[in-house]
Amino acid sequence: MDCNTGLIGPALVTGSILGFLYALIALGYTMVYGVLKLINFAHDAVFAFGAISTWFIFGEVLGIVDPQSGIALILVVIGILLVGGMMSAGGAVALERAAYRPLRKRNAARLSYLISAIGASFFATYMFQQEFLPFLLGPGPRQYPGVLAAGPEYFSINVLGSRVTSPEFLMVVVAILCFIVLDRLINQTSTGRSIRALSEDPVAAQLMGVNVDRVIIMTFFIGGFFGGVAGAMYGLLFGSIAWNLGFIPGVKAFTAAVLGGIGNIRGAMLGGLLLGLIENMSTVCIGAEWKNVIAFTVLPLVLIFRPTGIMGERIGG
Repeated sequence: MDCNTGLIGPALVTGSILGFLYALIALGYTMVYGVLKLINFAHDAVFAFGAISTWFIFGEVLGIVDPQSGIALILVVIGILLVGGMMSAGGAVALERAAYRPLRKRNAARLSYLISAIGASFFATYMFQQEFLPFLLGPGPRQYPGVLAAGPEYFSINVLGSRVTSPEFLMVVVAILCFIVLDRLINQTSTGRSIRALSEDPVAAQLMGVNVDRVIIMTFFIGGFFGGVAGAMYGLLFGSIAWNLGFIPGVKAFTAAVLGGIGNIRGAMLGGLLLGLIENMSTVCIGAEWKNVIAFTVLPLVLIFRPTGIMGERIGG
């Protein structure tokens, strides 16, 4: 096996950037599993909705498609991230009410939740492929607003022999800020204490006065918000989106959540970074065409040798 050592630096950089993206998406899986002990397989559609909604609002409605600069750039980028986050948060709450709450009220079997989540994911994904409404993508890819230019004439820094562009740098900064905010929210606020209490012992939490429905809604809202931020960052990073954009990143984010310890906030970050590095470092020796194969092999290996993940299943990290 011949290894191209010259690719080690770029693989590390690219792997870290993608790892932060996977980790940000993985927060949605982690939040829902930490509270309900259920895998929200519709989170890939929630993530995609963040990218699609910002494409429509900023690109189609407002017509902001060209590179911005100065204060305008800062405001537009913040707007894109907040709008993507809020739209996906709303979508996640609607998902909970439509696909999960009726089952929870009937004390349905866990398999019913899984089937409902998969059905909701397919419904939303194939709805994005249609064109009968202006905010749907249709079958082809769409150009995402290029407000954060990535050309050589714009901001870039050299890291380990690889050029890191402004969207890639922003990806790292946004992911780190999101993890700090979420970690403080879970560990230092009353809402976070309610979430942790419900995660530890639902019956005792109810007896202590925790509003279960409210906490579950907040859990979906928070996980959806960060999924929407990740969706907006996906658009800024890659410059185009398609109706099925959520599938591959969604599966990889789930793998990252399991790797770090699904239900563990800090585990999601660690798992995302490790998965991004593992799949991209594989290109050094065995080629880029094996990248997805390597990434998806991680999931069964973790489930076989360490089912609780590296950091275990504890929502507070």
